[in-house]
Amino acid sequence: MKVSDAMTSEVQLCTPDDTLKDAAQAMAALGVGLLPVTDNDRLVGMISDRDIAVRGVAMGRGPDARVRDVMTTDVKYCFEDQDIEEITMNMGDIQVRRLPVMSRDKRLVGIIALGDIARRDMGDGTAEALSQISRPGGQHAQA
Repeated sequence: MKVSDAMTSEVQLCTPDDTLKDAAQAMAALGVGLLPVTDNDRLVGMISDRDIAVRGVAMGRGPDARVRDVMTTDVKYCFEDQDIEEITMNMGDIQVRRLPVMSRDKRLVGIIALGDIARRDMGDGTAEALSQISRPGGQHAQA
């Protein structure tokens, strides 16, 4: 199975000039914990709810601070035509739960999360449990 078969293709974006409040509100509305950051149609970073908490709030930055001040610029990604098995191993090696998905001409086409992979793999109970844990909402949802 290819990444394109399991990824989420509709992705909310933000820019380096957006505020942390803008990014947090978008995450809350969508029930997600990560947004790609683009500048002139180019992926320049990722911002997570953890970035906002640890690099933002914990460092004294307020809601009007800019995404560029706390985003992760070392973006790991995968390609839409790669095999899921390869990506799963890679995600484990680099210890991430989500990766932006790029086309071969380096355009953002989606995001793949462990939950997306688990929902496509109906093999064992582990996949089912991960799929349920990774679905939006739940007792710790912020919305």
